[in-house]
Amino acid sequence: MIKARVSAENPDANLGPYDQTRKGFSWAEEEKRYGIEHAARINIVTESVDRWAGESDARDRAALLFEQGGEVRTYSYRKLRQESCQWANLLHDYGLQPGERLFIFLPQCPETYLAMIGCARLGVIFCNLFSTSTYGEMEVRIRDARPAAILTHPDLAEQLPADAMESVRWVFLTRGPLPGALPNEVLVENRPGRMPPEFDNPLLPRRGPLYLNYTSGSTGTPKGIVHAHQDLLGMGATARYVLDLSPGTLLWTEADPAWVTGTVYGVFAPWLCGATLLVQGDPFSASNLYRTLEKHGVEVWYTTPTTIRHLVEEGEDLPGRYDFSRLRHVATVGEPLVPDLFYWGLRNLGHSLHDTWWMTETGVICLANYPSMDIKPGAMGKPVPGLEAAVLDEEGEPAPPMTMGELAIRLEWPGLMCALWGDEERYEQYFRVPGWFLTGDMVLRDDEGYYYHQGRTDDLIKVGGIKMIGPYEIEHVLYMHPAVAEAAVISKGGDPGSGKSSVKAFIVLNPSFSPSNRLSQEIRAFLRANLSREIAVRDISFIDQIPKTRSGKILRRVLRAKELGLPGGQPLNLQD
Repeated sequence: MIKARVSAENPDANLGPYDQTRKGFSWAEEEKRYGIEHAARINIVTESVDRWAGESDARDRAALLFEQGGEVRTYSYRKLRQESCQWANLLHDYGLQPGERLFIFLPQCPETYLAMIGCARLGVIFCNLFSTSTYGEMEVRIRDARPAAILTHPDLAEQLPADAMESVRWVFLTRGPLPGALPNEVLVENRPGRMPPEFDNPLLPRRGPLYLNYTSGSTGTPKGIVHAHQDLLGMGATARYVLDLSPGTLLWTEADPAWVTGTVYGVFAPWLCGATLLVQGDPFSASNLYRTLEKHGVEVWYTTPTTIRHLVEEGEDLPGRYDFSRLRHVATVGEPLVPDLFYWGLRNLGHSLHDTWWMTETGVICLANYPSMDIKPGAMGKPVPGLEAAVLDEEGEPAPPMTMGELAIRLEWPGLMCALWGDEERYEQYFRVPGWFLTGDMVLRDDEGYYYHQGRTDDLIKVGGIKMIGPYEIEHVLYMHPAVAEAAVISKGGDPGSGKSSVKAFIVLNPSFSPSNRLSQEIRAFLRANLSREIAVRDISFIDQIPKTRSGKILRRVLRAKELGLPGGQPLNLQD
């Protein structure tokens, strides 16, 4: 079902008429914006932080606002340049060389951001890790990437596996006292401030590695995805067109730097646009979130459907107590934005929620609902200027509108990963159809070019022995039932007699409903009436929580493994 449009709310957005902008867009013009036409060697810090720090009317503009415990630390572009240069000098003095890896394993703190910029200046590949990472997760990543150094906090040091630290020459600690549990511990609490405030950024190859991000722990061994300095072109363009950033815009990207969203749109993309980035270092609560939007006058908020769902649970009275008059654009990422959440945001925040789609592998937003374009609630939107998307069938050929197939993006664009760390064979699988990057996501495209997410390729459900549908289509109908707060659907395999997939639904109920056989039968009847009698939902389980990745994507593999009595991993430790 294609939902009706919601009128565009910002006719003055950076992205004007969509078709006209796409037609006139070129990556060559983006290179001119940064003065790097035909340049073989570049540095992302030169074109972001240093660019604005060098302009007299911008150098004292806030680049980073870091709030924690009621205290706000402000970093102007000039200060950010100076302190990140000091970090680069510190790392250089300890012998870190371009191409070596620094793992950043810290709780939320300004040092994370300063160290990232310092690494990028130097050509050291940084890798942010969630502060909740377990001993086992750390061991896998350290053995794989073999970092030369780890920047961490004493409270997290016990999570470092001593037996896997052969490559680690230095363990830098941001606070004392030193734990004394590992060799080569170095207290760096005050050292950067004593380093020279200037650093001559080396120019690095366009495809020279910038950062390493581990992802997809939910589907096998983690993949170390490598991104390059040339990503700055894709980061800057999508930040302007999708997030509608301009110099001075106050952006809150509600994402940990260990998630690719936090690295791209929570660090470099806003600084490429001369915007101001807000970081909220306090734990989540609905009241703190609303207070943050009001207190700082946030103009653009990049959040997740998971966050919006938490706000829904807190009720509709709370948002009315706060002033969101400065807020002009809200975008989401992490999982499909269901229409119910969209309309909740429209009622209670006074803004449409603009869903976006991308992957760690793509490096930048690829499809989006733009602030200047009509929205169809439930749609992923349309491709960003400079990218060409298609729906490919099983033969690798473009499929007609309203036919489900695999989302593919035409090669290549500045943002696409340049490697999988130490795994060339796995990397090549993304490009098995010549000329295309295969995402593994199943989608539909309507006659007007809007895309709709239908699940992953391994989540498909067979109907009537021939037709295949994605779990999202069934979950979308389940969300329409008043008892259903959240839903996840898996296939339990085919029925030898009918050829249909046997489907199981896992449902989290709204607080006013209780599990019962009668409710289960009612929901199955609701599905048959609103979707298809050919879909055999033979079983419904009412559960307290649906397992998800940190970014909010449903871990159907965990549900499927549990159903079959197989090991499925610890959902709370799986990262995306």
